[in-house]
Amino acid sequence: MAFAVIAVIVGLILLVWSADKFIDGASATAGHLGMPPLLVGMIIVGFGTSAPEIVVSIMAAIDGNPGLALGNAYGSNIANIALILGVTALIHPIMVQSAVVRKELPILLLVTAICILQIFDEMLSRIDAVLMLLMLVLYMGWSIWQGMRSQSDVLSHEFNTDLQSKQTSLKTSIFQLLFGLIILVISSRLLVWGAVEIAQAFGVSDLIIGLTVVAIGTSLPELASSIAAARKGELDIAIGNVIGSNMFNTLAVVGLAGVIHPTVVPQEVLHRDMVVMGALTLSLLIFTLSFKGRGRIGRVKGGVWLFSFVAYTAYLVNTAF
Repeated sequence: MAFAVIAVIVGLILLVWSADKFIDGASATAGHLGMPPLLVGMIIVGFGTSAPEIVVSIMAAIDGNPGLALGNAYGSNIANIALILGVTALIHPIMVQSAVVRKELPILLLVTAICILQIFDEMLSRIDAVLMLLMLVLYMGWSIWQGMRSQSDVLSHEFNTDLQSKQTSLKTSIFQLLFGLIILVISSRLLVWGAVEIAQAFGVSDLIIGLTVVAIGTSLPELASSIAAARKGELDIAIGNVIGSNMFNTLAVVGLAGVIHPTVVPQEVLHRDMVVMGALTLSLLIFTLSFKGRGRIGRVKGGVWLFSFVAYTAYLVNTAF
């Protein structure tokens, strides 16, 4: 048991550190290769911040723990909105000015609704998983198109400023990318093993562990990047990171886990976790709606999200024991 707890703590620390190195290396490498800043932000950073969830869920699915994979994906989506954007809005009210962000929000809500319908029969089949991955390919294609034609967007300028502040040589960038990826895999292996051991020791389902400890842990890179963006005044990046991460979590994390290990979806995922995730995604769209071209997420809205996260997590812990 003691080794399992140590594995989770060490795994989370290494996971957060390696994800940061992986994202920096991938972003800098893409910049050296001439990729537009908006494209780097929407695809590279979006994928990079979801890399912990993707690797952890692949490991969990390979080990035959699909509940951990589902909990990790949906729990991370809930944490991204309610915890990360909640904390970010409390630090600095978020003004959503980017047209790209405002276009992506309805797509995220639509994708969330489709994925809920896909597993409404309480089964994540390989066909469902493949369809999710196909939707991901379509989303990435749309993102590339948007990135090529929206270079004057507010989000593009923010990403460009962020990339310039982290300029490194191509050799250093590739080293960060590869080294970060290697440590990411090792730390994910540690985290999954420790989480499953703790769940078995306490008689708690791996789904609950995935929704709480693992989901919050794998969301720490998004929390760090969003807080940093808020302090710099790059507030559209904070929203953009969450949208990209949630899209990759919903389609790539669940899709890859489903391809590796099709599974029966517990009823509580549909009746509890998917409802919370769907409601938070809808609230994100509503909170950013504005007929004047810019939405505002103030401290009150941030407080509502943060309270919702605390209440949801407390409910999970209370029902687990």
